Amino acid sequence: MTLAPIDLLASVVHLRPGGTIHAGPRAPVPEPDGGGWRLRACHARTDADVHAGRWQVHPEAEEIVSCLIGKIRLHLRPERPGRQEEVIRLGAGTAAIVPRGRWHRIGLDTPSTVLAVTLPDGTRLEDPARARDRTATPKAGRR
Repeated sequence: MTLAPIDLLASVVHLRPGGTIHAGPRAPVPEPDGGGWRLRACHARTDADVHAGRWQVHPEAEEIVSCLIGKIRLHLRPERPGRQEEVIRLGAGTAAIVPRGRWHRIGLDTPSTVLAVTLPDGTRLEDPARARDRTATPKAGRR
């Protein structure tokens, strides 16, 4: 097997059950990956690059969100009505773990490079501009 560099900003890395890792081109719409964890990185110049207005939730696993370069805000939707949104500020080299099943979104304070790792099964996205909730990745059977 020949080793080659992986452009993390143009790829998605699948950490599969059984210990194998597969890197491939990033699809415009997330596709089912056959199980396992997914690592994604992006360089964002504006809030639009991280879809700052779009909430997401991962019901099958926690997610680690890391700011590698720059400064970002991790917004957590209130768990109960009447409570305020939580905002965690992440600077270069820091990360936060989003609890399983917690709605969240990212915003930028400066252009940033962000890395996220989660189990994508069952991930749902909610775009307030369209006021709809859809499934981004069909839930696969437990492995």
